[in-house]
Amino acid sequence: MSVVLDVDGHVARVTIDRPARMNAIDAATHRRLADIWDEIEADTEIRCAVLTGAGERAFSAGADLKDDTGLSGEEYWKGLSAGGYRGISLRQMSTPVIARVNGLALGGGLEMVLGCDIVIAADTARFALPEAKVGRVPLDGGMVMLPRLIPRNIAMGMMMTGRMVPATEMAGYGLVNAVVPFAELDAEVDRWVTDVLASAPLSLRAIKAVARRTAALPLHEAYETGAPELAEALRSDDAHEGVAAFRDRRAPVWRGR
Repeated sequence: MSVVLDVDGHVARVTIDRPARMNAIDAATHRRLADIWDEIEADTEIRCAVLTGAGERAFSAGADLKDDTGLSGEEYWKGLSAGGYRGISLRQMSTPVIARVNGLALGGGLEMVLGCDIVIAADTARFALPEAKVGRVPLDGGMVMLPRLIPRNIAMGMMMTGRMVPATEMAGYGLVNAVVPFAELDAEVDRWVTDVLASAPLSLRAIKAVARRTAALPLHEAYETGAPELAEALRSDDAHEGVAAFRDRRAPVWRGR
């Protein structure tokens, strides 16, 4: 199987499992990723997803250029399913997603990272959008996402040269939340997972929905813009449970309703 999905309690761990190909995404892997995102979104018990690559060398090297689809770049752009890369890179997931960046995140690999909500990287990880070096462009969110998430000239320099940027440098630009030695990567990811699960699931979905839908709006218009997820969170039993638990000095019991 090119992608492994492991669901344990409220956490889904998604591992791109093609280490011999640097976890590059071929057509079959793309389809499987699309199915997995649908499965995660449909399961209300899943409150956090972790995306990573198998092994230590690469998170994902992006599109597998040895997988000959017969499509031109333009045909790929117009016809590619929104579910695989783009289900993450263009922020269509309502479930909080943590990127566990274990190694190289190149091309579509970096584009998937761009769409995650929290990014934890090994200190050996490096990031790049090298598409221009092979006559392509970062079609799956890179061109529009990277300049919004890090300084514009840094983003343009990365895309125009394909240069690889170390995890510590990307953390300085604000893309990466934490950088740790590879041996500590799983422990650090688990700490973030624990903190996410300690928050009300409907609140997390509301925060993500509002942040996504208002990112390009002027401040006051953004503040006045609602979302169904926001209303649902404010009306939920969990909203009452959180206050009650605070007053009772106990941990809240979230029910996701």
